[in-house]
Amino acid sequence: MNNKNISTKGGLLIGGFIVLIFLLVIAPEIIPFDPYKQSLNEVLQSPSTAHFLGTDQYGRDVLARVLVGGRVTIGLTLGITVTIALIGTILGIMSAYLKGFISRIITILINVALAVPSLVFALAIAAVLGGGMGHAALALICVAWPKYARLARSLTLQVKEAPYIKMARLQGQTKGGIFYHHILPQIAGPLVVTAVLDIGVILMELAGLSFLGLGAMPPMAEWGSMLSLNRSLLQTAPWLLWAPGGAIVFSVAYFHYVGESLRRYFDKIG
Repeated sequence: MNNKNISTKGGLLIGGFIVLIFLLVIAPEIIPFDPYKQSLNEVLQSPSTAHFLGTDQYGRDVLARVLVGGRVTIGLTLGITVTIALIGTILGIMSAYLKGFISRIITILINVALAVPSLVFALAIAAVLGGGMGHAALALICVAWPKYARLARSLTLQVKEAPYIKMARLQGQTKGGIFYHHILPQIAGPLVVTAVLDIGVILMELAGLSFLGLGAMPPMAEWGSMLSLNRSLLQTAPWLLWAPGGAIVFSVAYFHYVGESLRRYFDKIG
């Protein structure tokens, strides 16, 4: 029974990954519609065999825009997540592993950053910078790294006092050797799980900034901006919101499932 459950979960993970790659990499190249080409003769058509997800108020194919928007939303989300995980992890490890002035400064910086309401600060940064996907990404990077710094610092402090670390020091291993061979393998699992679980959060925050007009700018196809652009048409053309909204929901659910699966795996081997 356990083997069957493991096989099913593995199949869902692999199947979901294949579908995601197909939708984001292959499908936008083979779909016969230009996501930015306007066709005033096909305005607000409901889903049909000609346009599987209908068309918007400018006659653009919604499916084509959702697929291209997925590249923007998910691609930038993954880039932001990797960036904040690396920045936060490096600073957290430095604050725990180093001693003296540098460690104190980094620790103060982490505590100050954690005290600031992250989403409010991100909105303020994006607004000051003037919007755009690059500025929205920078705003999220500025506010999201402290979580990883705190986690990395806490894990490093726990591991560095373990008996086998003290034994490694007595055996004459260098600080670099101890870090790469003993500390990093122990803290990597929780940090990876946190990053994967955070993908859905970052995706929604990025889409939220675009929804508020602080992210993607028209005519760029992006899920949050598509929701914002079409919110007034909920009653007359609901498919314009179902498509990008459903894409956000399913993407967040998938990455959450992947993160939970990784967490259970690391708990099992730990």
